[in-house]
Amino acid sequence: MLFEAEKKDRDLYFISQGVARAYCMEDVNEVTVQIATEGELLVSLKSYIENKPGYENIELLEPCQLFRLPYRELQSLYNQEIEIANWGRKMVEKELIRTEERFISRQFKPAAQRYADLMAKNPYLTQRVQLGHIASYLGVSQVTLSRIRAEVR
Repeated sequence: MLFEAEKKDRDLYFISQGVARAYCMEDVNEVTVQIATEGELLVSLKSYIENKPGYENIELLEPCQLFRLPYRELQSLYNQEIEIANWGRKMVEKELIRTEERFISRQFKPAAQRYADLMAKNPYLTQRVQLGHIASYLGVSQVTLSRIRAEVR
């Protein structure tokens, strides 16, 4: 576990190698809200921005190589260099856009299209992530995901 829900962690992590997922608990069920691979950012935005406990758990799904950027060091860099402050702002803006895209996709696109979009972005994801996690991320049951995958083949 990299982050735990209801705890504070203000550091940023970049995935150099590996895959992780962020999930929230709904009653006794885990709901995957993010699957991140190489080149992506792992952060609990609520913790990072508000210094409050985050909503999500973030778990590494395979051996990972991460680069950690502690909050205090990043803030110091922001104060020293405007270029780094602008980079940080753009990085968080991109993360917010990705979050918005996930939300809109889940609200308006059919499950088969959500699966196709996910596979277009990362065609090897099904070899790296349990199908139950992918189904949860797409907002479908494993049975529905199996049907979608059978239709695609």
